[in-house]
Amino acid sequence: MTNGLGAWGLRAGSALAVLLFCMIQPASAGEAHKRLADAHALVSTDASVSSRPAPPSTRRPASSSAKGPYYVDFRARTAASWGHAFVWYGKTSERAVEVAGLTPAGDTLAYVLGHLTWVPSETGASYGDLDPEYLTASYRVYLNEPDARRVFAYIKQLQASSPVWNAETTNCTGFIGNIAGFMGLKVPPRWQRPENFVNSLKQMNGARRMVQLSPEQ
Repeated sequence: MTNGLGAWGLRAGSALAVLLFCMIQPASAGEAHKRLADAHALVSTDASVSSRPAPPSTRRPASSSAKGPYYVDFRARTAASWGHAFVWYGKTSERAVEVAGLTPAGDTLAYVLGHLTWVPSETGASYGDLDPEYLTASYRVYLNEPDARRVFAYIKQLQASSPVWNAETTNCTGFIGNIAGFMGLKVPPRWQRPENFVNSLKQMNGARRMVQLSPEQ
């Protein structure tokens, strides 16, 4: 009985020694496997976190979220007399802009005569339209591409069909007012200073950023 117990104890001791040897001997390999397992667990945790929906943000959305790819900017600037109203229009991703406005063609004499009668006009950029230091008011609205094509075509058509300027009837505020009306915006009275006209246009339309035209008939 004693010999049996001794033999069993010897075998158990040998097995324990082998087990301890196996656990101790490859310690570096086991550590490497543990680090690898920990790394996989970390990646899995990160992937799990990144796949969760983000919590609602309390920050104010960036202005770009209210932008379309195209724009029309109703603008006013200083001038020798009452000022001038005009529009910038183009693509938000491009620095180049198109300018349209109604001014008397020629020098000061044409401007003076334009208060008495109709004089030949120009409908492109005039002096100061591209200079920010002269800007007194601005109201920019954004458009999707199909609507922008329609509005830009209308602006070109309006330029081609506006051969004369008159201070009281066919003037710069009336010109950009026609563009605003085509876009479906509320248009203020046109016989006021360009700066007041643009600010009133913005106020009457609630400073809305996006404009969507009604479907073509």
